Amino acid sequence: MVTDIASAKAVTDKLANEVGQIILGKEQEIQLALACILAGGHLLIEDVPGVGKTLMARSLARSLGLSFSRIQFTSDLMPADVIGVSIYQQNDNRFVFHKGPLFAQMVLADEVNRAAPKSQSALLEAMEEQQVTVDGESWELPQPFVVIATQNPAHQIGTYPLPESQLDRFLMQIGLGYPSEPLERKLLRGDDRRGMLKTLRPQISGDELPALQHAIKLVEVSEALLDYVQALTRYTREHPDFELGLSPRASIDLINAARAWALIQGHAGVQPEDLQSVFAAVADHRLRLNSASGAMPGQAAMQVLAEVAIP
Repeated sequence: MVTDIASAKAVTDKLANEVGQIILGKEQEIQLALACILAGGHLLIEDVPGVGKTLMARSLARSLGLSFSRIQFTSDLMPADVIGVSIYQQNDNRFVFHKGPLFAQMVLADEVNRAAPKSQSALLEAMEEQQVTVDGESWELPQPFVVIATQNPAHQIGTYPLPESQLDRFLMQIGLGYPSEPLERKLLRGDDRRGMLKTLRPQISGDELPALQHAIKLVEVSEALLDYVQALTRYTREHPDFELGLSPRASIDLINAARAWALIQGHAGVQPEDLQSVFAAVADHRLRLNSASGAMPGQAAMQVLAEVAIP
């Protein structure tokens, strides 16, 4: 039962430890993923193939006790393959909607940028409004509802870049990276990680996750911290290095993510360090650098943090 920050931290510690049995040496990435889910957001994982992106999603779903569905995004995927389709029932003389794989509490959109934009757009309404509309009728999605999407780097063959409207719907983007040599040796000598998934036990149920998500409201946010958030977002909107700055939705996501991170760390209030810990994951995929800026992609958030002083 989550009643205060201490009990919520105890639950998140158990969740992080459980996922950490499968995803080795990625404690910070696991905590960021949990913070994203606690903040009620969707997660984008970008990295090269074979580093454990899909395994991360499955481990999170299993540990959180959520129903899980995986959709493999390919160039020939159609929106109906994601949402579902209405089929005419001759006996009843009517169309009946058959739900697609999107109707699960945690949906893995695997290699989302390998599908054409039309199919990518099938996620837009679901991610924003927790529902889908088919033939003029709206269908509520299971609650809680979380999308974890994986994508390969944009320079790889057969990828379509995600539009800004879709990127902005992901609260965070993270990468996993290659394991260190000692951890890779452990992977080589150890059991198959996919087989080990069966040993993971749910630390909470899907019905309990909303209470844990609500617990982030227990973490206080000071006026000075809000000043800091507005200073960061204002910098991205006004500095000439940026063609596209952070939206108001990004500002709200930043506050919620910082609250969730503070909860995981056991802090009663959001500290500037909590905000800085989540800033790159929340901001980098939303920022578009001016081509003449000379700044390196993927380092935009670090530039903002370095230039904006803590109030």
